[in-house]
Amino acid sequence: MNSTKIAVAAGLVVALAAWTTAYADVPKEKDFAACNAEAKDALKTGSASPNTAEPNKKDKTNAAEARRGQVSTDGAGKIADHPDPQLEGMDAQGAKDPIYQAAYRTCMRKAGF
Repeated sequence: MNSTKIAVAAGLVVALAAWTTAYADVPKEKDFAACNAEAKDALKTGSASPNTAEPNKKDKTNAAEARRGQVSTDGAGKIADHPDPQLEGMDAQGAKDPIYQAAYRTCMRKAGF
């Protein structure tokens, strides 16, 4: 009887894990908008806020690529198909600044993406 209960419990855990993976939350337009707004605010102050990481080497590299036009964008001027999923949906003009990149990336991470 105990082995049956263990098998059922294990099956439920596996099923829950599979369901959670299959239906993982993905960012929506409202998430992109909120993080773009937060990144714009970071630019106004000239540095990342206390809640935002300072730009790292990758932010600086990504910003340089954006300035050279080496990023894919969608019809709305947002970053699309970027290898870093935390940069998806970022405003392409803002992406040219490493502070904007750091603030956007941190906002997406805080939102669970």
